[in-house]
Amino acid sequence: MVDFGNPGRLDFVEEKGKGKEEKRREKEEEMARSREKEDLESRFNSQVPRSLADSSLSLFKLISTLIIFVVGVVVGLVSSSHVNRYFTFQNDQFNFKNIYFDSEQISPDGKMVVNREGEGSLSLGSLIGQRNLSHRMTDEELFWRASLVPQKEEFPFKRVPRVAFLFLTRGPLPMLQLWERFFSGQDVEKYSIYVHALPGYELKVSNLSVFYSRQIPSQHVEWGSVSLVDAEKRLLANALLDFSNERFVLLSESCIPIYNFPTVYKYLVESAHSFVESYDDPTRYGRGRYSRWMKPDITLSEWRKGSQWFEMHRTLAIKIVADTKYYMLFRKYCKPSCYPDEHYIPTYLRKFHGALNSNRTVTYVDWSEMAPHPASFTAANVTERFIQSLRNNGTCSYNSGKTPICYLFARKFDPSALEPLLNFSSQVMGF
Repeated sequence: MVDFGNPGRLDFVEEKGKGKEEKRREKEEEMARSREKEDLESRFNSQVPRSLADSSLSLFKLISTLIIFVVGVVVGLVSSSHVNRYFTFQNDQFNFKNIYFDSEQISPDGKMVVNREGEGSLSLGSLIGQRNLSHRMTDEELFWRASLVPQKEEFPFKRVPRVAFLFLTRGPLPMLQLWERFFSGQDVEKYSIYVHALPGYELKVSNLSVFYSRQIPSQHVEWGSVSLVDAEKRLLANALLDFSNERFVLLSESCIPIYNFPTVYKYLVESAHSFVESYDDPTRYGRGRYSRWMKPDITLSEWRKGSQWFEMHRTLAIKIVADTKYYMLFRKYCKPSCYPDEHYIPTYLRKFHGALNSNRTVTYVDWSEMAPHPASFTAANVTERFIQSLRNNGTCSYNSGKTPICYLFARKFDPSALEPLLNFSSQVMGF
C-alpha cells in the first residue's frame, strides 16, 4: 500500500520510473544508431567493389579497342605494300631494261650489271670532263675544293692530259670564228674551254659550238684592281675541278692562236716548265710599285713584274688557288697604282717555285708604245708577213735546249682583224 502521506517516497518512485524510461529510450536510440551505422557500412561495402569493377571493365574495353585498331592499321599497310610491290614488279617486267638501265649498262646476254652512274650519285665521271660548269659555290668554297690534291700518283682511269683554255672577257668573243676553226676536228679529250665574262652577260653560240655552255659563274672585274687576280684564280679553280686538265692558258677576247692545235698541245704538254713572265724591273713601273708594308713576307728583292697572260702546269695552278697569305698582302697593299695582275703571280712564283718556271710568256704583246695599254692590231696591220714575223721571232729556251717557237698566241687584235685572219689562217697558221 502506498503511503500518500509520505511525499518523499513518492518522489523516489517517480524518479525511479523516469530513470527506467530514459534508459529504455537511450538503449533504443543506441540500437537505432548501431543499425544506421551497419546500414551505411553495408551500403559503402557494396558500392565500392561495384565502382572499381565498372572502372576496370571500361579501361579493359578501351585498351582492347586501341589494340584492335592498331593491329588493323598495321595489317592494312602491310597488305597495301605487298599489293603495290606485286603490281609494280609485274609492270616492270615489261620495261625493266628501258627504265633502270641504259643499253650500254646491260651485257649482250641480257644479264644485269650494276647501275654505275645514277642521277645525283658521286662517280668518277663527275671528276673527268665537266659537262656542266654551273655551281653555287663562293670563291672561298671553290678555291678550297679546287686545291684538294689526290695522294695517289697513279690514276684509276686512262688519263689524257688536257690543255685548259681560260678566256677572261668582258663580253663577246670577236675572234670566236678563228678559235672555232682552231679547235675544229681536234680530239675533245685533249682540251677544255672556260669563259669568265661580266655578270649578266650570256655567250650566245650554237649548241654545236665548242664554246657552248662553257661559261663559269663570274663576278665583276675592274681593270687594274685585285678583282682581275680574283677572276684569274676563279678560272683556274673551275678548271682544276677537272682532274684531266694539266696545262692552263689565260687568254683574252683579243687573243689569237698563231700555231695550229697539235703544235700548241705538244709544246705545252711536253714542257717541263710553266710560262709565266717574271723579271725585276728597277724603274718606277716595277720596284716603284712595291710597298714596304709587305715586309718581311715579301721583300723588295723578291718583287717581280710580268705579263698577266700566263700559262702554267697543274702543280703551280693549285699553289696559286690555294694561297691566301700572300694574296691578302697584295689585296691590302698593292694599290692604287700597283696593278696586282702584273705582280702577284710573278712575285709568288719567284719566291717559292722559281725552278718550275721559264720566266717568259708564250703570248706575244706589243709594248713598244709608251702607253698604259699595248698596241692593238687592226685589219690594216694584219698581213701574212706580220703573222709570220710573230711565228718566227728568234729562238727561246725550251726544256734543256732551244726552240724556234717562242710564242703560241698573240694579242691585241681588233675585231676588224678577224676577216683577214680567216682568209689566210690555213696557209699561214696551219688551221
